[in-house]
Amino acid sequence: MDTKEISKEDAKMLESLYWWDIPTLFRCPIERDPEKSDIALVGVPHSTGNGTTERDQHLGPRALRNVSAMARRVHMDFQIDPWETCRINDMGDVPFPEANDNERCIERITDFYRTIDQSLTRPVSVGGDHSVTGGIIQAIAGEHALLTGGRKAAFLHFDAHTDAYEKVPHFLGAIKSAAHWASFLVRQEQIDANSSVQIGIRGNPRTLDWLAPSTELGYEVITMERYRSLGVSETIKIILDRIGDAPLYITFDLDCMDPAVAPGVANIEAGVQGFQIDEVMELLRCVRGRNIIGGDVVCMMPTKDAPNQITAHTAAAVMFEIISLIADYLKDK
Repeated sequence: MDTKEISKEDAKMLESLYWWDIPTLFRCPIERDPEKSDIALVGVPHSTGNGTTERDQHLGPRALRNVSAMARRVHMDFQIDPWETCRINDMGDVPFPEANDNERCIERITDFYRTIDQSLTRPVSVGGDHSVTGGIIQAIAGEHALLTGGRKAAFLHFDAHTDAYEKVPHFLGAIKSAAHWASFLVRQEQIDANSSVQIGIRGNPRTLDWLAPSTELGYEVITMERYRSLGVSETIKIILDRIGDAPLYITFDLDCMDPAVAPGVANIEAGVQGFQIDEVMELLRCVRGRNIIGGDVVCMMPTKDAPNQITAHTAAAVMFEIISLIADYLKDK
């Protein structure tokens, strides 16, 4: 049934049913030309940057498309309807004909996002393992990027792990891997670590100095223990002071959340309680009004999710929040 043949009221009802019709990200139209979007939603079905047996992260975009029709449509706190405020379209997935070759895939990602950057369109993506962030930022931040005006970007990086493990030269063969992007992007001068925050870090450390690479690079590291000690207000102050006026990219690894909230992730960290959804939302909203050039939600593994797909639903909620932050910023531009 073509929605043009039915009433707007009936179409609105049908479009909220995740099992009806063709799934796209948040029911957005498929539009592969970034020139026709203010915000481009992109799937990045890549999983060879993890280097472990946990490789089903390439199924993340499909899982989020499956449930995102049920996600919120308006943002009550911001009092906006982002779908009406901005041109938001689903650009489809980054193509990976060499899917088992991590290094080639990272370059494929960069090539794909260069067209988005050249259009001054802000991408919000769903992965895929966390190596995809490296490919994205290579295109949209730094000397030749239009979205940052040639500047380095700042990270607001939610994660259980720092992903700055540069003392390990590769991750089971993957060089620009899920364990390295937070380092090489600083070395390549696309990210300013001194304006960036890594938050939610708790991990399962295997060496006592596991946070040293991040601090040596210049990141502000807020472990879960430190977050609980500081409290929300002081944490937010640190985030905003660090970011300043830098163009900001939000990267959100779902394993920063507690496994009870997001069980379908590649690297569950059960030893220390992770974020609850309300904590994440409060921290994300603190950067309202900042120049957010894009964001991603990564490391969802649908084959480990609960039967009710709670991790996919949680990923959709976080992605909607990033979309809304960008739409809110753009509405006054």
